[in-house]
Amino acid sequence: MPIQHINPSTSAPPRGYSHVVKDGHTVYIAGQVARDRDGKTVGVGDAKAQVEQVFKNLEAALAAAGGNLSHIVKTNVFMTHREDIPAYRETRAKYVSNDNPPVSTLILCSGLADPDFRIEIEAIAVVP
Repeated sequence: MPIQHINPSTSAPPRGYSHVVKDGHTVYIAGQVARDRDGKTVGVGDAKAQVEQVFKNLEAALAAAGGNLSHIVKTNVFMTHREDIPAYRETRAKYVSNDNPPVSTLILCSGLADPDFRIEIEAIAVVP
């Protein structure tokens, strides 16, 4: 099966990378940020709104590859504000089962690609 490069129509067009690369059953999702399909940042200064948008983007990326959020096996979460961790965990619980969550790494960093971004999540999934 050839490797597929996928850019969902519901996500802002990427510049210089693909949102999704699917290799067989394995799906690699580029770091998703709080941008809507028009490329506008959602929830400037609002951690909960940004986390919500990021999970919507992850959901769209997985759907484009034939999967859903339950297929995620690994996430890397990058955050710029330690105080946003509770909002992240609360919002994540709406999208990801706490019974069988993926492995995850949370990294606090000084900044992301746009200074308005508070969170970025990249993921690996395995779809049937």
